[in-house]
Amino acid sequence: MIRYAAEHDFEHLKRYEKHISESELKSCISQNRIIVLYEGNAFIGWLRYNFFWDNTPFMNLLFLSEQNRKKGYGTQLVTYWEQEMRKKGYKLVLTSTLSNEQAQFFYRKNGYTDCGALLLPDEPLEIVLLKRLE
Repeated sequence: MIRYAAEHDFEHLKRYEKHISESELKSCISQNRIIVLYEGNAFIGWLRYNFFWDNTPFMNLLFLSEQNRKKGYGTQLVTYWEQEMRKKGYKLVLTSTLSNEQAQFFYRKNGYTDCGALLLPDEPLEIVLLKRLE
């Protein structure tokens, strides 16, 4: 089952979410900016997004535990999110990944194309990827 996160998902999410504070996590849940995936009662993973330039959906995080990767769950979450963004009238979405991460290949396989990069001191190149929803 894929759906927007609810308050009762907070405990599952905070166990794994290491990038934002608990208060920000609660805010994301209340603003419907987290999509969760369960199989039966098993928590599989989630997708968190926000907005780039305040008007373009940007996938901040796609998380699946190691044992749930390469089973199609990531594609299910991303597809659901893209459909939701399309319903809301958005024409494109963005995400990013580090150049030394395998995620770049997943996103390209799912129709994302490179559209830019960010290079911070002492960090690998951050690749920005775009997908048109039209």
